[in-house]
Amino acid sequence: MSRNLANRTLPVRLVTLLLAGVALSTPAAVTPAFALSELQGEQQPAPAQQPAAGDQKATPPAAEPVAEEPDEEEKLPLEIPMPDPLINKSATATKDEPPAAEEPETAGPVEVLTDISKIPAPVARMRELIVEAAASGDIERLRPLLGKGPNQTQVTGVTGDEDPVSILKSLSGDQEGVEILAILLDVLSTGFVLVDKGTPQEAYVWPYFAEKKLSTLTAPEKVDLFRLVTAGDFADMEEFGSYNFYRVGIMPDGKWKFFIAGD
Repeated sequence: MSRNLANRTLPVRLVTLLLAGVALSTPAAVTPAFALSELQGEQQPAPAQQPAAGDQKATPPAAEPVAEEPDEEEKLPLEIPMPDPLINKSATATKDEPPAAEEPETAGPVEVLTDISKIPAPVARMRELIVEAAASGDIERLRPLLGKGPNQTQVTGVTGDEDPVSILKSLSGDQEGVEILAILLDVLSTGFVLVDKGTPQEAYVWPYFAEKKLSTLTAPEKVDLFRLVTAGDFADMEEFGSYNFYRVGIMPDGKWKFFIAGD
């Protein structure tokens, strides 16, 4: 019985010795297999380690990136300012600026003339002829005094080659032109003034109201004016700004310059 047990034990020992020899011939450490994802994870750099609290002062802070200025070509276009007004009304004059030009003083008082003997003889003669023609009641007697062509008297309403006598008749309240003749007599019976003295336009003008401000008329002068116009006409003249009824002009050489109404 003991022999049989010994015979069974021997093969077991042999197997055990063989396995031990195999184990000795095998490397001691075998590297385990890893998945592909695990290998890739190992290749990634490890996260930076935060410095310890005591080492924070030793590590300088990272510099902030400085924004680069755009090139001149990349800069936005500049806005062109609007030009200043040519005249700055709000600006006040400085001490260095010259003073503003003063307005010319108004003309002095109008000299009203009444003495016919003191005016040039040709002027006095033409006035006398006009008075005689108007007093006759025949308007045709004015025709030779009005002249012709370039020397023709300027008459209200006449344009071109129109007949001045016919125009005067049309302006009269009657068909014969008697009213116009009466007005002509009244105008020449007033005082007169000399205008544009020393110039080619120099002339003696009746009535003197034509050259005098209505606001400066005295009471007797208003009586003279109301012999020619009505109170309603006078009010219209004040609104208009000046005398605008009929007037007569005779030049120093005796030429009858105009017989017109209006300004």
